[in-house]
Amino acid sequence: MMMKRIGAWMLLALFTLVGEWHGRCYGCLEEERIGLLEIQSLINPHGVSWRDHWVDTNSNCCEWRGIECDNTTRRVIQLSLWGARDFHLGDWVLNASLFQPFKELRGLDLGGTGLVGCMENEGFEVLSSKLSNLDLRVNKFTNDKSILSCFNGNLSTLKSLDLSFNGLTAGSGGLKDLSSRLKKLENLHLSEIQCNDSIFPSLTGFSSLKSLYLSGNQLTGSGFEIISSHLGKLENLDLSHNNIFNDSILSHLRGLSHLKSLNLSGNMLLGSTTINGLRNLDILQSLRSWPSLKTLSLKDTNLSQGTFFNSSTLEELHLDNTSLPINFLQNTGALPALKVLSVAECDLHGTLPAQGWCELKNLKQLDLARNNFGGALPDCLGNLSSLQLLDVSDNQFTGNIAFGPLTKLISLEFLSLSNNLFEVPISMKPFMNHSSLKFFSSENNRLVTESAAFDNLIPKFQLVFFRLSSSPTSEALNVEILDFLYYQYDLRTLDLSHNNIFGMFPSWLLKNNTRMEQLYLSENSFVGTLQLLDHPYPNMTELDISNNNINGQIPKDICLIFPNLWILRMADNGFTGYIPSCLGNFSSLSFLDLSNNQLSTVKLEQLTTIQVLKLSNNSLGGQIPTSVFNSSISQYLYLGGNYFWGQISDFPLYGWKVWSVLDLSNNQFSGMLPRSFFNFTYDEVLDLSKNLFKGPIPRDFCKLDRLEFLDLSDNYLSGYMPSCFNPPQITHIHLSKNRLSGPLTYGFYNSSSLVTMDLRDNSFIGSIPNWIGNLSSLSVLLLRANNFDGELAVQLCLLEQLSILDVSQNQLSGPLPSCLGNLTLKESSQKTLADLGYGFPSWSIEKAYYETMGPPLGDSMYNLGKDFWVNFTEEVIEFTTKNMYYGYKGKVLSYMYGIDLSNNNFVGAIPPEFGNLSKILSLNLSHNNLTGSIPATFSNLKQIESLDLSYNNLNGAIPPQLTEITTLEVFSVAYNNLSGRTPERKYQFGTFDDENCYEGNPFLCGPPLRNNCSEEAVPLQPVPNDEQGDDGFIDMEFFYISFGVCYTVVVMTIAAVLYINPYWRRRWSYFIEDCINTCYYFVVASFRKFSNVRR
Repeated sequence: MMMKRIGAWMLLALFTLVGEWHGRCYGCLEEERIGLLEIQSLINPHGVSWRDHWVDTNSNCCEWRGIECDNTTRRVIQLSLWGARDFHLGDWVLNASLFQPFKELRGLDLGGTGLVGCMENEGFEVLSSKLSNLDLRVNKFTNDKSILSCFNGNLSTLKSLDLSFNGLTAGSGGLKDLSSRLKKLENLHLSEIQCNDSIFPSLTGFSSLKSLYLSGNQLTGSGFEIISSHLGKLENLDLSHNNIFNDSILSHLRGLSHLKSLNLSGNMLLGSTTINGLRNLDILQSLRSWPSLKTLSLKDTNLSQGTFFNSSTLEELHLDNTSLPINFLQNTGALPALKVLSVAECDLHGTLPAQGWCELKNLKQLDLARNNFGGALPDCLGNLSSLQLLDVSDNQFTGNIAFGPLTKLISLEFLSLSNNLFEVPISMKPFMNHSSLKFFSSENNRLVTESAAFDNLIPKFQLVFFRLSSSPTSEALNVEILDFLYYQYDLRTLDLSHNNIFGMFPSWLLKNNTRMEQLYLSENSFVGTLQLLDHPYPNMTELDISNNNINGQIPKDICLIFPNLWILRMADNGFTGYIPSCLGNFSSLSFLDLSNNQLSTVKLEQLTTIQVLKLSNNSLGGQIPTSVFNSSISQYLYLGGNYFWGQISDFPLYGWKVWSVLDLSNNQFSGMLPRSFFNFTYDEVLDLSKNLFKGPIPRDFCKLDRLEFLDLSDNYLSGYMPSCFNPPQITHIHLSKNRLSGPLTYGFYNSSSLVTMDLRDNSFIGSIPNWIGNLSSLSVLLLRANNFDGELAVQLCLLEQLSILDVSQNQLSGPLPSCLGNLTLKESSQKTLADLGYGFPSWSIEKAYYETMGPPLGDSMYNLGKDFWVNFTEEVIEFTTKNMYYGYKGKVLSYMYGIDLSNNNFVGAIPPEFGNLSKILSLNLSHNNLTGSIPATFSNLKQIESLDLSYNNLNGAIPPQLTEITTLEVFSVAYNNLSGRTPERKYQFGTFDDENCYEGNPFLCGPPLRNNCSEEAVPLQPVPNDEQGDDGFIDMEFFYISFGVCYTVVVMTIAAVLYINPYWRRRWSYFIEDCINTCYYFVVASFRKFSNVRR
């Protein structure tokens, strides 16, 4: 008998095993596979990136992305088509019978597919009777008819419905009708549907609701009492991010006695008696009205100071970004059941208290990030023995963590110490016994090394996420890879950036951690070739090894090793040879950065499926196929600093093409500017500088109405600037070093967002237009080396943001506008392009967190994401100061203030108001016809480094107050008509030892000049006529003839050279002008000297 039972059990196990094997062998049912392929062909006939593997092969469709099958029946139970439909197909009227093959479908996600409604009698009522979860968020349901068309019958099994981010508007009567068809609905999401208080009566029919989400609307709370009386089963209520609540909302909330979770975040809690109590944190006294309340969120509210009251049930309290009383933490002991406390970004400061909050024995998650706490962590923190998550990032905490309370918190699973002043041992010795530790982040702290005795310690933890990078201000580590990493086998994210770790590329990290998803090793000192193991790593999505010393060729099998890469950054290394074409076959690769290497060969037409492609500053060459510019996927293309050449011919456009960045600068492209380029839509940057383009700028140029950065400098462009070019969003424009001419008519006149306008080294003529004063954001104006004439426009004084002005080498005349002295010279980060960029966030961290710690209860997990910013072309401003031509960029540019008015024809006195430019670093007024004295107010220029007043007609003494300027490095008043003593040789003036600073002023005396002010000038006695010698030894006739011939030859040679070369013609005119001025001043000075002698 026993043997029969054993045999029966063995037979049953065999059948089960066979059934399981059969199911896993054949995967999902064939009819469901066909149904999925039909859905794909209808919603995206041209294919879509992450569903490209929805193909008619023998692959198991239960393993396709977005599909979940029952483990026993192998039927599809969850289907997600989020964002899968091609938006070019327009609006979608759904025929729900598409999903009829899925007999056991329980969850359906159609979010972001462009749904506007359903076909008649083809709504969701035709679907599986087991359907319980329906997600329709981010669609185009805009009225009652559109939403009701999809719910014609009774969906008695539906428990959860998400209609968020649709346009249902306020008071939609369709919701009331919908409630009669969804009798058992428990969860309703109506966030961001543009509704107001009139929606409340429409919700009364959902009597079974347990969760209601109404965030991001225009609710004030008026009429909310109807919700309290009809939806008595509510357990979760989200009213976050609405308008100002009125007085009655709190009392109405008290009617929801079953409430477990309440979210009032992001509201302005104003009003009289009741609401004032809410604002003063006395809302916690009202917790008695909700005996079941476990979660309360008041993030981003305008709470003021108040007191706490007891609650024995509250488990989660979220108060991020609120203004809390200084004794807040001491009072949290009144909440003994508290498990989650989040007070990030609350402007709390000082040291952490040593009592009150350390008694929270049940506390599991504590978020103190982004405050101003300082000092060491208190010892009592070690009493929180249940703590699993601790985030103290972005504060000013100090101390070596090896000797603090963190060593006692052995239950920790998540620890973030980033952006503090901690000393963090790189050995991880303090946490060797923390067997539960999964997430560890220490970025921008001071890393310290320890003795070799700790090198071989074996940790008890198996990390999932590890980030360790040193502070930019601390010394580089110069160590080999960290020893404890040899014992890690479950890493998903590893970030060792900015540490100067040396050695060969650690391919063993991938061998040990086969589930690795993100590996960041940038800004270290890894050397040698990139050696990859002969094994695929399908989970790897992000690899960053930029800024190292890795050389050799890019492995040709890199696409097989990492078949699902999303981000690949290998910039600033020494890679040579060709770029593997297989990189363009990745359906997932969106970001490829190989810039600043020595790569020489590429087939660009095979890389057109990559959204961000950075190949700048290599040795790539050849002509560029026009298909590169027509790619529907590429948005950021950086090819600057290579050897691409040839003409880019016009080509037809296939559909609507948007470029965020197109950078072809510093190559050898030639011919006319392709008109096709100006038919694109540019969101940000077009850079064609430093090429050989010629001819006029086409009128199609005026179509670039969304452009923010334009650089066509260093080409051979000619003709007039199109007057229709007025892009409203343009911030930086560079047209310098071309051959553009004509007046500035109305180009740019409406570009109020313009920050930089660089028109240097062209042939523009006419006056500086009056509309220049309309450019309210203009910070940098460079008009050097043109032919502008007339007076300097006083409208420049209206530019409150102006910080760099260069109009040198023009023909401007008239007096200097005194109002220029009123410029405030404000610091501007906009000059550096710092705010232009696009971040690629990391999503796999969220996935790993869910797998290891469950759903996040706060924001700490999201702060671990590492955005890859696509920094657009960095702004470089060329400006002459200290007798040198400098290129300013980055932080230095944001603090640069300078004015250059040299080499013009300005006349009159220097306005004393120029002394108000207290922040100016460089002022050049040289080579003009300025008269009068040097203003004594120049002593107020406390930050000036370069002051050039040479080659003018200034007179009088040099103000002795100038010696008070301690920042001056270059000073010149040469070739004026100054008199008296040179400034006292102290401070910076004691360093001016060169006579060149003062030469050309015959009436100046004192060091470093040779004229001694104590010596009296002795007049020369005229020689009597009878003592004059004769000039008999020179043959005057021969002299006159030879002089005439030589003079004629020299004049004709000079004339020929000046006729051929316009540059030397301009330089000659400047030379003649200088000679005339010099001769004039010499004659005047001699006459004065002779007059003084006669007296």
